[in-house]
Amino acid sequence: MRILFFGTPSFAIPSLEALIKGEDKIIGVVTQPDRPKGRGRRPSPPPIKLLAEGHNLPIYQPRVAKEKKFVDLIRNLEPDLIVVVAYGQILPKEILDIPPLGAIGVHPSLLPKYRGAAPINWAIINGERITGVTIFRLCEKLDSGDIILQRAIEILPGETAGGLSDRLAKFGADLLSDAIKDMKEGKIHLVKQDEGLASYAPCLKKEDGLIDWERSAKEIANLICGLDPWPSAYTYLNGELLKLFKAKVASLDKVAEPGTILEIESKGMKVATRDGAVLIEEIQRAGKKRLKVSEFVKGHPISPGKKLG
Repeated sequence: MRILFFGTPSFAIPSLEALIKGEDKIIGVVTQPDRPKGRGRRPSPPPIKLLAEGHNLPIYQPRVAKEKKFVDLIRNLEPDLIVVVAYGQILPKEILDIPPLGAIGVHPSLLPKYRGAAPINWAIINGERITGVTIFRLCEKLDSGDIILQRAIEILPGETAGGLSDRLAKFGADLLSDAIKDMKEGKIHLVKQDEGLASYAPCLKKEDGLIDWERSAKEIANLICGLDPWPSAYTYLNGELLKLFKAKVASLDKVAEPGTILEIESKGMKVATRDGAVLIEEIQRAGKKRLKVSEFVKGHPISPGKKLG
């Protein structure tokens, strides 16, 4: 079988690696164009491009996938199947209709729940205990195609979006291999998504990370973990922006106004919330390195009684 792979970030790497190790022919890898990064704003290749280069796979980086020139190129490649993993663009019908076996996607949620760009983040922010991966047929409407395979996975206590993403990437690669095997053997049973159960996980914005200390300890801990490592939750101390990482609900030993720093201990910084407290393990000043609280306070003393917000 001739497979054309679409993907861009690190999340897509385990899936492409699984396909490379398989018996099918990878006829090309489509990814986003190189983007400027860092202080020098030098063009930086997407992670999936680096993997493809390491295996001498043909690489295509169209600015817009629906361009006629690129659609014609895909027709000429004659793929049997298109696999899409976090590519970053919605493919037009002209492309989806080219392969005889269609196009399938790997999505890190239990569709129809959390369609959209940030399902991992929003699952943690919303306090979900279970998420998963769905292999589904792509259609023109976002993440709405028929389900091929779906499996659940538990979100671990205190798990960050970065940690969960790494686990789901590997989990999704295994499920993708199973789905392709079933397709070859004619064993797939398509299940239509229930539109009445659909929910969306929109793109994250930096302002989503501003912490309201009047919220519950659980909500704040979920927000901090769900935005770790990006775009990150943040607060202010004496007018300076501080990014906060790795948080969990903690006991409240005394009454204090929400946002009040209660104590600094070896494990982190305890801060009062509406109904309890959260323990923050890591802090980052703007433009500086992310540090454990115990390291951060050596150069930037923070005293109990100060108020964040």
